[in-house]
Amino acid sequence: MSARLLLEAYASGIFPMAEGALSDEIFWVDPKLRGVLPLDGLHVSRSLRRKIRRGGFEVRVNTRFMDVVDACASRQETWINAQIEELYHELFRMGYAHSVELWEDGTLAGGLYGVALGGAFFGESMFSQRPDASKLALVYLVARLRAGGFSLLDTQFVTEHLERMGAVEIPRAHYHQELEKALRRPADFWRLPLSEPPQSVLQLSTQTS
Repeated sequence: MSARLLLEAYASGIFPMAEGALSDEIFWVDPKLRGVLPLDGLHVSRSLRRKIRRGGFEVRVNTRFMDVVDACASRQETWINAQIEELYHELFRMGYAHSVELWEDGTLAGGLYGVALGGAFFGESMFSQRPDASKLALVYLVARLRAGGFSLLDTQFVTEHLERMGAVEIPRAHYHQELEKALRRPADFWRLPLSEPPQSVLQLSTQTS
């Protein structure tokens, strides 16, 4: 498997998984029900809004990409094996993969990573070492995608964590239609400045719950 083949797979609506970190095999997945987070439907709780306004953390992009992937792969239940890690590292070097990192007290406290292709962002995995770290990273990701003109945030599956933040399941055929439109859409992952103030991030990331 190559990084180019992986990009072609994303463009076709499928993604790779392994049975676990120690597995040598990779299989392709195209779920009947696909998880997506509508970019105009992110739910940001009042407590999370207060935390964003209060600050005390720093959001960085792409400064420790492989550390984010490693942290995701180190979780008790993971689908990321060594070959998948290397493939995403290659996509990162090619400019397609990105990490959104949440830093507190000089420490990487949480984050997420995924792949940008056209106007689609394929969210791969997230982790938290401190409360709400991955939620904060997701809020900042959505703000970045909205500012950059993206139209699709693929979460693959819907967990309770993602459902509380607005993720939904859509049928495979509907997903493929949305993906086809998103891939034709020009988008810029870097349009949102890293110094964007919290209030602007909240306005971009939309809903209150």
